[in-house]
Amino acid sequence: MDLAGVRTMRTASTREDLALAPGETFMAGATWLYSEPQPGLTGLVDLAGLGWDELELTAAGDLRIGAMATIGDLAAWARLSELPAAPLMHQCAESLLASFKVQAAATVGGNIAKSYAAGAMIALAATLDGVAEVWRADGSIADVAVADIPADNGASHLGHGDVIHAVTVPAAALAARTAHRRIALAQNGRSGALLTGRRDADGSCVLVITAATRVPVVLRYPQVPTADAVVADARSAPGYYTDPLGTADWRRGVSATLLAEVAEELA
Repeated sequence: MDLAGVRTMRTASTREDLALAPGETFMAGATWLYSEPQPGLTGLVDLAGLGWDELELTAAGDLRIGAMATIGDLAAWARLSELPAAPLMHQCAESLLASFKVQAAATVGGNIAKSYAAGAMIALAATLDGVAEVWRADGSIADVAVADIPADNGASHLGHGDVIHAVTVPAAALAARTAHRRIALAQNGRSGALLTGRRDADGSCVLVITAATRVPVVLRYPQVPTADAVVADARSAPGYYTDPLGTADWRRGVSATLLAEVAEELA
């Protein structure tokens, strides 16, 4: 879709370039930006000039994912990795309603920043305790758990002019076993519920509900819970919603069933 109101476009190469003028917004992969009208938008600030596309293991064994790394590049990196949690990365990439062309352009940081309920990079990072390095518009830097960034379906806690620089996944989470389930009403439809989980070396367990709820639901247990406990916790979780892709009751029911399957696989 053409953005007929855009009159200016500039490429950011320094932090100072990230100061937004009235009517400007950031452009990462632009897959969402060009998908619908953007009323009031008059200028674009392209983040590509900053780089930020790294996928690298640190000396401590953490994974640093640059915000401009594409979802396709992350999935490709994961397929070559021997890390126990790597399969979850390409599983979440494939959970997006996106062609390979979109995956080649859409960025990890953009998917998180848009904060849609079905944002699978949010599911991935929430499950693996990913932390976003956020460059605030006031010049400060904040480390924010990715699970805490969404405020609603399509709304985030990021302030105007804030930008995600990178996401770090800790080494302990990368060494964990993971599991994944997804369901949609249509065979190739957007996720109606995305259920993910991990089991750490000490036996503790994290189970996550996304797509079915407005914001991520992160459930933590000292050990893998029983199916009955998972079903009860999933059914009582807040935030299930109704839209053309599924009712709240359907999302609640399938989330409880599939999250129990995730826990069983981890056990």
